[in-house]
Amino acid sequence: MASQALTFGQLSPFARPALVNGAAGVVVAAHGKPLSVMGFTVTDGRIAAIDVLSDPQRLRALDLTVLDD
Repeated sequence: MASQALTFGQLSPFARPALVNGAAGVVVAAHGKPLSVMGFTVTDGRIAAIDVLSDPQRLRALDLTVLDD
């Protein structure tokens, strides 16, 4: 788990807020290509769960909308 945190930490300059299947999330993309997606489950105004996806085939199937900063 710690190694994953370090990996995603290095990718943070490429992270952008996004709607992931209509919900709050983050898309990590380099050169216009999504590398990973984090979707947040929010309950009572707090993040209750974070789902991370980095499989290229599954990323292509997602409905992603990157939001302006």
